[in-house]
Amino acid sequence: MQPLPALHPVPRRRWSSRATRPLLALVLVGASLTVTPAAPAGAQDLPTAAPLAANPYERGPAPTVASIEATRGPFATAQTTVAASSVSGFGGGTIYYPTSTAEGTFGAVAISPGFTARQTSVAWLGPRLASQGFVVITIDTRSVWDQPASRGTQLLAALDYLTNTSTVRTRIDRNRLAVMGHSMGGGGSLSAASTRPALQAAIPLTGWHTQKSWSSVRVPTLVIGAENDTVAPVSSHSEPFYTSLPATLDKAYLELNAASHSAPTSSNVTVAKYSISWLKRFVDDDTRYEQFLCPAPRGTTIEEYRDTCPHS
Repeated sequence: MQPLPALHPVPRRRWSSRATRPLLALVLVGASLTVTPAAPAGAQDLPTAAPLAANPYERGPAPTVASIEATRGPFATAQTTVAASSVSGFGGGTIYYPTSTAEGTFGAVAISPGFTARQTSVAWLGPRLASQGFVVITIDTRSVWDQPASRGTQLLAALDYLTNTSTVRTRIDRNRLAVMGHSMGGGGSLSAASTRPALQAAIPLTGWHTQKSWSSVRVPTLVIGAENDTVAPVSSHSEPFYTSLPATLDKAYLELNAASHSAPTSSNVTVAKYSISWLKRFVDDDTRYEQFLCPAPRGTTIEEYRDTCPHS
């Protein structure tokens, strides 16, 4: 007999974990129907089995559509500035983080802006993601002209700074890290994922990169494109990025309906809700968020959605 699947596998659990639940439920029900003899007299103080532990990476209450669409999540946040002169490998930035560690440490996310842009173009994502239970750094690149590969290297440098040197390093679980970015920063997030397969998630936002094939990536990746993008058209960027990722990878492709290249640079409910869900699912291994990703979501703001998850 094959052993039953572990209740809490390590992060990056495949979508097929959903299929283990009915089996687990049957096992638990069968266990609850087992008749046990009455305890002998004086046995009241015998130790009992410890209850099953919850997923140690879950942070915050059970999610709802309203909670992932809200401009702020359940965690109060603060922020601190990182001066370019105080770091090496990237151009400084801003760290957003939950103020309470009562629930434990958090996963961390580094976000890069696009070509010629500064961190202000992705700053809206900082408090939005942090308030959902992540430590987030939005970075400036060393030069606004830096190309995607350089931006990928700088995203990794920012994560290393967060976990090794920053004032919030004790709030972070260094094994649960992710990258995001807009335009060339999105291309940079793919480069970073290719370079560091230990990352738990990558989200290129209307990404731009001269490299079209990412078959080497082993990091769960949500590719977000925009229907009316003329800078990084989905037909030559987001779509080939997605299709080139391994078929066995946890991946999804979200195309924003009637949206332009700059859609992710200002508050966007669709970008936020699915980014939150992806990060929660793969950085926090929180299967409570599967409901928002699988089956594939539909709606007026979504032109197209593809994924590798099984439909229940």
